[in-house]
Amino acid sequence: MPDFEIYDSDSDSVIGSFASRPAPKLVFGHGALRELAACVREVGGTSVFLVTDLGLARAGYVERARALLVSAGLPVTVFADSRENPTEADAATCVTAARAQPFDCFVALGGGSSLDTAKAANVLLTNGGVMHDYQGYGKATKPLLPLIAIPTTAGTGSETQSYTLISRDGSHEKMACGDPKVLPRIAILDPELIATLPRATATLSGLDALSHALESAVCTKRNAVSSLYAEAAFRHLSSAISRVVTGQPTDSDRSHMLLGAAFAGLAIENSMLGAAHASANPLTARHGVVHGHAVARMLPAVMQFNSTDPAATVVYARLESLLRATGTTALPLIDWVTDIVARSALPPLDAATMDFAVLADDATRQWTGKFNPRALHAADFVSLYQRAFTPHAAVF
Repeated sequence: MPDFEIYDSDSDSVIGSFASRPAPKLVFGHGALRELAACVREVGGTSVFLVTDLGLARAGYVERARALLVSAGLPVTVFADSRENPTEADAATCVTAARAQPFDCFVALGGGSSLDTAKAANVLLTNGGVMHDYQGYGKATKPLLPLIAIPTTAGTGSETQSYTLISRDGSHEKMACGDPKVLPRIAILDPELIATLPRATATLSGLDALSHALESAVCTKRNAVSSLYAEAAFRHLSSAISRVVTGQPTDSDRSHMLLGAAFAGLAIENSMLGAAHASANPLTARHGVVHGHAVARMLPAVMQFNSTDPAATVVYARLESLLRATGTTALPLIDWVTDIVARSALPPLDAATMDFAVLADDATRQWTGKFNPRALHAADFVSLYQRAFTPHAAVF
């Protein structure tokens, strides 16, 4: 199927062929968590395996969800041991716990790591094997149990995607394991669940969501559907991100961030990402840089690199016009993104401890880089790292 040529509704551009992927049912609103039991019943569930993390358990969110289910006559088993950047071993641990009690519906409550852990456990529980058996797309041959996703961050967009990201044991290489059956049946988007996020967490997850919108908008797999979602995501995220990163979000901002993250997830689901994620993943794997921080550090440099691509330039110009039309900023798009990152109070990273050549070699093996609007080789990734860690360097 041919790649989609960027479509501008104000021009006579030809719309290329595409096949869209389905979206989960979205249940959005303040207090939407109260719909959890009804959602479980809707997908045919009679008993629940709830995947979450210890932080949410300590904060009381897990008990709220459990109580809603139990009061509706739905038995619940809680697995609160999901970890950041889940590995094959983490997925296997979750499956072992899942086998201990019978159930017929997964609920994932948490950030992207909890959602990915639940998705991976669902695949392994129903189809067997180990996670690297499912690297790629469409390798699950048996039906999965229904999954309801409840994000407690506005970032990954995992709640609207049919992929789970699991790291290989040992190498920490991120594997994308996707299948249409992995997609959550329902995503519950409740802004109240992100109201108490620490500034750092809200900032990093928000920057990740923004990068999803910006990268999916220009990647080579973009199409009419993904472009609609990417633009909708950018509208929501750009209206709120400046207050999020400075620690002053309003209730309205949280709603925009949650919707923006979900729409950005749908944009990825129907297209792909690019070099910002390809170059960020090695920073996480080799130096332990939190994913949102790594992506934010690389994003302005990647956008500058992509700005010489004619099609990407058209998209960037349209997004820039949205910023101006909404009164968000008068800055050019890349300058605005650079400013947002600069105001995010991200901790410094020591470039002296990094071997850019090694990072670049890792980056060339990341699947997302293959969909960047400009093709990249190892030398290009070295230049991106130089630009990201020496912002005024003229390396392109």
